[in-house]
Amino acid sequence: MTEFGKQLTAIETPIPGLVVYELPVHGDSRGWFKENWQREKMTTLGLPDFGPVQNNISFNDAAGTTRGIHAEPWDKWVSVATGRIFGAWVDLRDGPTFGAVFTTELDPSRAIFVPRGVGNSYQTLEADTAYTYLVNDHWSPNASYSFLNLADETVAIDWPIPLTNAEISAKDLAHPRLADVTPIAPRKILVLGASGQLGSALREEFAGAGHVEFATRADLDLADPAIATARRWRDYGAIVNAAAYTAVDLAETADGRRDAWAANVTGVATLARLATENGLTLVHISSDYVFDGTLDRPYREDDPICPLGVYGQTKAAGDAIVSTVPRHYIVRTSWVIGEGKNFVRTMASLAERGIDPAVVDDQIGRLTFTADIAHGIRHLLDTKAPAGTYNITSSGDAMSWAEVARAVFSFTGNDPTRVTGVSTEDYFGTATGPVAPRPRNSVLDLARITGTGFAPSDGRASLLEYLGTPRD
Repeated sequence: MTEFGKQLTAIETPIPGLVVYELPVHGDSRGWFKENWQREKMTTLGLPDFGPVQNNISFNDAAGTTRGIHAEPWDKWVSVATGRIFGAWVDLRDGPTFGAVFTTELDPSRAIFVPRGVGNSYQTLEADTAYTYLVNDHWSPNASYSFLNLADETVAIDWPIPLTNAEISAKDLAHPRLADVTPIAPRKILVLGASGQLGSALREEFAGAGHVEFATRADLDLADPAIATARRWRDYGAIVNAAAYTAVDLAETADGRRDAWAANVTGVATLARLATENGLTLVHISSDYVFDGTLDRPYREDDPICPLGVYGQTKAAGDAIVSTVPRHYIVRTSWVIGEGKNFVRTMASLAERGIDPAVVDDQIGRLTFTADIAHGIRHLLDTKAPAGTYNITSSGDAMSWAEVARAVFSFTGNDPTRVTGVSTEDYFGTATGPVAPRPRNSVLDLARITGTGFAPSDGRASLLEYLGTPRD
């Protein structure tokens, strides 16, 4: 008999993400009523906001009707409308809990959230039993499914009605034993901008992770009208947008302005739409250039944006678009150093060639090594940190560009006094092309990202390691 008057309660199970929910059912002489799915209350309690797109009903005439153990590539919310069922769940996801089992009875006052890749099976305990399930994807012949035999000896499910007396389809009887099951792989991660500095660091960070894919513009053109069907997006869990237009000075020209807006805004809008429609996490790289640099303290994530130039304006616009995606991380960085041509390599080359540079000394910030950004992105995804904006730079004292240059000279065994500090105005005073305005203060506050348990590397130590040379 259905129990009335329960409090809405979540009960964890031994299978990660598989959660039983006690449901309030209100009844009287006329029957009963319950809220089968109440987004606000249930997500507050911890149920993932999984975005159901379809509601199915399974009606069963006789007790003992047993549905096979099926693992689908979507999440589902299962609850009983009439009668009682015995449920058996087996983790068929690739990972350390593969083969873990949980069983329980469900009636109208109990429901369960079944995460993607967990095999689920139901045996009716009463005649005329009906149960419903909400799912967050449509069935597709191109999706990946896994199945387990109901009688598998390894998981050894203790069915209340023996399988020899149960009503089972021939197809379900033919499913493989656990040793022959193909595990459900994790949702894929797609990294865009795979050939850039950050893309290279992400390749190293995710080396050996078969569920991470890398794409260049040649592989996936965001301007393609068919982008929505270019891939089966529901098989992905996250898109990391490591692609961007970053030529800050060239962005001040007519052609550069057009290209910057196309890459940093129009392309980002396409990704935001894909992520929202398919329930993906969108990771987007932002910049200190969204600020004007006039504060006398490090910039926090919630400080008002005030970009000075075209590049900063496009990055700010892209940030605003990404912030509308329900699952998003905006990773704000400054002074990025990775593989290829960059400020540190230029200074090291000048030092080696005996050239004494004049370097700007009235802009301050922290270097951000691409390895730190890649570590931070993986940390956010792995820990499922709250959505939002996170500053990620190297840690340690802020420095001017001139001080960074002197550190490079010193760490490569050269005299740091060979570096002369100059103002921004003097440095760019003889420029023959367009010059973008730069924020004078690019220091970003790291309290939010460190509060998630992430520890950025020390900037000076990372610089020494990057140069690959011992200090004198």
